[in-house]
Amino acid sequence: MKKSFTLALGFTSLLASASPLLAADAPRSGGALTVGVETEPTTFNPQLNGQDKAEITLRNFWESLLARRPDGSFVPWLAESYHISPDGKTLRFSLRRDVTFSNGEKLNANAVAENFRHTQDAKYCAGTSLCLMGTHIASIETPDDATVVINLNATYAPFLSFAAGLQILAPASWQSAQLKSGGKEIAGTGPFILDSYEKGQQVTFVRNPNYRWAPATAKHQGPAYLDRVTYRFLPESSVRTGALLSGQVDAIEGISGNDAGEFKDNDDFTYQHALNTGTPYSLFLNVDYGPTQDVRVRQALLQGLAIDPLLKSVYRGERTRAWGITSPVDPLYNKALEGQYGNQPEAANKLLDEAGWSARDGDGFRTKEGQRLRIELIQAQATVRDQRDVLLQAIQAQARQRLGVDLKLNYVDSGTYTEVRASGKFGTIANSNTPTDGVDIENHYRPIKQGGAINYSRVNDDQINALLDKAAGTLDIAQRRQAYSDLQKRALTDLALALPLYEPEDQLATARYVHGYGFRSYKQMPESAYDVWLDEH
Repeated sequence: MKKSFTLALGFTSLLASASPLLAADAPRSGGALTVGVETEPTTFNPQLNGQDKAEITLRNFWESLLARRPDGSFVPWLAESYHISPDGKTLRFSLRRDVTFSNGEKLNANAVAENFRHTQDAKYCAGTSLCLMGTHIASIETPDDATVVINLNATYAPFLSFAAGLQILAPASWQSAQLKSGGKEIAGTGPFILDSYEKGQQVTFVRNPNYRWAPATAKHQGPAYLDRVTYRFLPESSVRTGALLSGQVDAIEGISGNDAGEFKDNDDFTYQHALNTGTPYSLFLNVDYGPTQDVRVRQALLQGLAIDPLLKSVYRGERTRAWGITSPVDPLYNKALEGQYGNQPEAANKLLDEAGWSARDGDGFRTKEGQRLRIELIQAQATVRDQRDVLLQAIQAQARQRLGVDLKLNYVDSGTYTEVRASGKFGTIANSNTPTDGVDIENHYRPIKQGGAINYSRVNDDQINALLDKAAGTLDIAQRRQAYSDLQKRALTDLALALPLYEPEDQLATARYVHGYGFRSYKQMPESAYDVWLDEH
């Protein structure tokens, strides 16, 4: 076996802070932190959670085999080391021997192996990207109590990122009635333990007194400083802002462009923001149903809309325009796509004329054979955040004014969302996600029948499939970059499978007495409360 490749790719962090952290004395133990958050988890099982924003709470009690430095390289966490074979088909993890789950069970090879075996169980993971990853596993071995060996069917470069980040559940979890929903019976190894959950209100965690295995990316070792941390579910940005300004909470996340000015350069608070990795918030255009089956209609949307002024209006200049199918903080990003499309209404209207949508009805919408050019946009209620509803309304108005397109907005609950996705009867789905190293690209552009769990454009293109296979089948990072760059050009400028809108980011504002709150290395999402401590106040 050979020491693994680390993916140290010249990554440049876009983490920013509008005001420096306040000088502080040595960290203090004790106290309780209350955080106002935008998103309530639909499940407390982290493996089945599809809400990236919910990780601000879930990361407190679930952990993974490896952590990541800002450059993307891997460091030990629950695994003290790992190796990958030269052909990339065998991954070996050597586990720490001092880790216990919050229910008292010991972390060992069988416990970890069972988590990976469940990625092959459709009854457990159907509808998630877990099942896609599980298809790549040929066998799982546990040669001793502290060693897990995963053998793949073929070289699959994104698998290391997935394996390193899979949150590990305790053995007793698999027999619990709470497995799908999560709960106290679904134990993790994290620095906090689930204490109480009030649906629609808040969730509270208490310190794990036995915690001793933080990764090297943490700022200290041993138990967390805080005795308790509570996350209050406050969906409205203005309510979160008001709660922090009035002292009802100690910290908030998800700060609107309108509210950022309340905390920037304000000595009573700190303000930080950071772009996420993964896929930007985009409209994925369905190639199998309705008007968007015609590439000319998809191209018209990509070329005809002017996204920049909408972002400036909605977010007051506090969000970053998206151009690609992955984030600019990802080493696989294709910067050459920037500025290559959009804000060309004359060309877009010509495309719609050529596609046969040349007549207009009494309301000014385009028609063909008596049918209005209507495209249904599906947005899951669970991921309506960051003023996305306001942005979508602005896009809807611009599509009508510029192109004569009737963009119908349809916000749906989780059950309806699953049904609509399965039926394929929609025009476009709005979505973003944060996986790295090509996992996000695989999830969005691998054919559905081959495991593309969130292939909302429903594409099955020979060129894209070949590029996915090429990128996944090599450990050579230069070859992977080139394949993904070619894929991004094919997906956007050639086929117009998606309309990128903006790069999701996270924002944190805290009272001046809160120290140590920040962002996770590499993925740049809010870190757990493990390193957070409080001054007297």
